[in-house]
Parts: sequence; structure tokens; C-alpha cells
Amino acid sequence: MEHNYSSPIVVKYGGSALSGVGSALSGGESASFVIPSVGSAATVVEGPDPILAEAVALHQGGTAVVLVHGGGPEIDRWLAERNVPTRRVDGLRVTDDATLEVTEAVLCATINKRLVRACSALGARAVGISGEDANTLVAQRAHGSHGEDLGYVGEVMACDPALINLLLAAKYLPVIAPLAVAPDDSHAYNVNADIAAAAIAGALHARAFIMITNVERVRRDPKDPHSGIDRLSLDEARAFIQTPACEGGMLPKMQAAITAIESGASASYICGTHSIAATLAGNATIISPAPY
Repeated sequence: MEHNYSSPIVVKYGGSALSGVGSALSGGESASFVIPSVGSAATVVEGPDPILAEAVALHQGGTAVVLVHGGGPEIDRWLAERNVPTRRVDGLRVTDDATLEVTEAVLCATINKRLVRACSALGARAVGISGEDANTLVAQRAHGSHGEDLGYVGEVMACDPALINLLLAAKYLPVIAPLAVAPDDSHAYNVNADIAAAAIAGALHARAFIMITNVERVRRDPKDPHSGIDRLSLDEARAFIQTPACEGGMLPKMQAAITAIESGASASYICGTHSIAATLAGNATIISPAPY
């Protein structure tokens, strides 16, 4: 079968959507799938986790797949077991030396390799890396909205997709932990998984960045499930995030969707826990550079 890796699809899969995925993760950690497509329709595959099984099936069928994951709940558990206090600012974990050590261990070893095994069990040729490898993600120190020091929390400055493309060309499925490296390679940075996935989607010039969450669409009224939005232009999305309707966990997802497009992706999709194929067929809120 001919493989084509020039048109990636990025799928961010995490949060509430992963709460029951015991075969791939424990504790409901978040994960992201970056899926470069060959252009043919995918077949939905039943499995321990339908989205993970479908991503692997796409990989097996000639669609290049990259998985980018997070791991907040498991990091919280490890820190609590070691009596390391957790403090958050603007929803971001303040990351000191001890917290960074635990974060690297959980993301790069425990969760990353668990996902590699899960993908391999489903038939994929999976390889685990982090954004630190080959300087895939380079970050600078981030600060809170009021200038708070967040420690080793990173704001992505650049994404070099060379290693990812090399693995895809060799028909591997890369599984990526959302850590970045400082510009001088002196230390790692902890990066929000949504932001890491968006940066990768942009650098790969993805034709679609899919973010799977626990609601079917972005809502004009967060309390009204019938107020879902089908489509937003990039300008409309920028305006929407300034409104009270864009609140809670939807705000960072909208910001990541916008960032992906601004950095090179063709479109972003925010959707519920149905199949990747259904999402690409339009069962989502679709954000695109220009109005439809």
C-alpha cells in the first residue's frame, strides 16, 4: 500500500474522554493523537478504546499516526505519594525541581511506555519519545497572567518536526510526551499537552487538528447542549474566546485550536468521543482560517 505523510491530522484525546481507557492508561490521563492522513476514509474499529484502536487501524492502513499524551492525574498521585505539594496558577502546575523530576519520570517512562505497549498490542510499530528528543519542542519559561513565577513550565517557542517525519517515513507510530527543552539544552520544561499537540500540528502543516472532549461541540451557551456551534472562522474563534461563553476547560482547547491554525494547520475540530472518521465528516465544531 502506498503511504503519504504530507497531510497530517492531529487528534487531541484526553481529559474526561479518557476516563475509562484502562487498557491504555490508568487514572484518566489525557492523550493526543496526531494523525497524518492518506486521504481515504477510515474504518471505525472496535477495541479496548475505540479512538485508540481507530488511530492504530489508520496507521496500519497507510495513514501515519503520531500520539501526543499528557498525564496530570498520575503526576498528582506520584507527587502526593512523595509529599511534594502541588500548586497551580491559571490552571498550570507550578513546577519546581522536585516536581519536574517526577513529571519527567511519569510522562517519559510510565505513561509514555504504557501507551507504546497499548499501541503495540493493537498491532502498531510504536516508538516512544518526548519533545526533548532532537529538540522537537523548544520552550522558554512561562509566567502566570499576573507575572507569577511558574518554575519549569514552558511556553513553546519552536517545533522542529524532523524526528517525527523521520519516524513516520519509516512507518513507525511515534508516541510523544509533552516535554520541551530550553534553548540552551540546560533543562526540560513541562508543557501543557494541548499546547504541545497544537505546536506539532502546526509544524506538520496538519490538514486537521482534532480535539476530543466530553461535549459534542463548542456551545454558545455552556449550559445548553442544543447550542452547539458547527463552524467558526479563525476571526470568529478569536472573538468567541473573549466572551463569557468560552469558559473552564473549553478556553484552553479553543486557544490550542487557534494556535494550531496560526502556526500552519489547515483546520481544527472540537468534538465528542465518537470516531475520528465521523469528526472529519463534520460531526464537530470546525474552526478554519476563513468563513465557509
